[in-house]
Amino acid sequence: MGAVVSKTGSSVPVEGVAVGINEVLEMVRNDGIETVDFRFLDLPGLWQHFTIPATGLNESVFTYGLGFDGSSMRGWKGIAESDMLIVPDPTTAWLDPFPKSKTLVLICDIKDPITHEPYSRDPRNIARKAEEYLLNSGIGDVCYCGPEAEFFIFDDIRFDQNEHSGYYFVDSIEGRWNTGRDEGPNLGYKPRYKEGYFPVSPTDKHQDLRNEMMHNLIACGMEIECQHHEVATAGQAEIDIKYASLKRAADQLMSYKYIVKNTALQHGKTVTFMPKPVWNDNGSGMHVHMSIWKDGINQFAGDGYAGMSEMALHAIGGILHHAPALVALTNPTTNSYKRLVPGFEAPTRLAYSSRNRSAAVRIPVVAANASARRFEFRCPDPSCNPYLAFSAMMMAAIDGIKNKIDPGPPFDKDLYDLPAEQLAGVPSTPGSLDEALVALEKDHEFLLAGDVFSADTIRTWIDYKREKEVDELRLRPHPFEFALYYDI
Repeated sequence: MGAVVSKTGSSVPVEGVAVGINEVLEMVRNDGIETVDFRFLDLPGLWQHFTIPATGLNESVFTYGLGFDGSSMRGWKGIAESDMLIVPDPTTAWLDPFPKSKTLVLICDIKDPITHEPYSRDPRNIARKAEEYLLNSGIGDVCYCGPEAEFFIFDDIRFDQNEHSGYYFVDSIEGRWNTGRDEGPNLGYKPRYKEGYFPVSPTDKHQDLRNEMMHNLIACGMEIECQHHEVATAGQAEIDIKYASLKRAADQLMSYKYIVKNTALQHGKTVTFMPKPVWNDNGSGMHVHMSIWKDGINQFAGDGYAGMSEMALHAIGGILHHAPALVALTNPTTNSYKRLVPGFEAPTRLAYSSRNRSAAVRIPVVAANASARRFEFRCPDPSCNPYLAFSAMMMAAIDGIKNKIDPGPPFDKDLYDLPAEQLAGVPSTPGSLDEALVALEKDHEFLLAGDVFSADTIRTWIDYKREKEVDELRLRPHPFEFALYYDI
């Protein structure tokens, strides 16, 4: 995550500064570190870990790695070829505030134990190759990503699914549905549906909790821009972390989700990054800001539309052109498409604009600050694997730059209010994960450039999502179907 723990026990951000193996080993020896936690993630994007005693961490571990069984990792190899190597990255060191033992976290790369080559399905390896591809292209030397991940803070969550029943139940002290509940006493102040943006206390019940999340994130090495209540009732929130280079931004987002969830757990709350856990209110998105730099100069700054360069507009063209396939990676759950519904809160129309938040790509207004020129892809949600999502976005942008893809004219009108005849000419995101996977099958050559994504990884992703998610949901009756059809 770009932080190293100092001898005082606090984490120090080191964005852009190499943290060496010797520094980490010295810190372990001198700062009372008891355990070292190795973090890595499966293909869908869930963090995994195992822990060793601090005495087991030495230079050899950083050089040669440790063997482990990878057969249980979703989307990885089968049991017949399950042995893998895990190699910690010393530049990612940070002190975990949650375990009882003083624990150092190291985010790791995965390698093949025979060839010692990086594992092609390791998401972090894909992000590394994406950064190398950008550098080798000559277009830039760093791609900055700034994700804005939204989430819900609930007091209770129950769900079950079996052969004869299926249900879910979420609850929150802030839930508008609880205005009539006997809470002994009920004090009211529950945000109205779609009116939860920026209320102060007492309507905002989670200011202190979000502050604690923010301070924990800072202590673990992140730079935080702001925290606030989001639009939905029932504790929807957002904490914005400062942009970083592509792989580091993905490292930070995985750490962010872990820290936010565990801070909530300490207070008897539960956090979910599921895109649409509450019906009839806003879902949780993750707008991603992106820019490409070279030799310290923002290549997206120029004198074109909204202060953008021709390169930036072509990058936007690439994003819009490949968006139907992109969302299979940036919006990778069946639940994602409960949020991406035309005419509702999420931007689904594949257009771009300055300031207009109804467009899939927005160019933020940054006054005369050329270094801040960037675009924002507003479709993604925080259920994604960030290494895959950010890499795919950058690859689409580079494809747009290389092939000079014209994004067309900007849409500076509210796309939600356009007449039907005008709206018919504006393409939209796919309506389901299944449709997005079909689009990815048809359009993924841009991801294979530079061997960033392998054909095997794309095929594995599509097959996994279809078999484990799309088909499994398709086979099960939905509770609302009983309300619609039971009496027919």
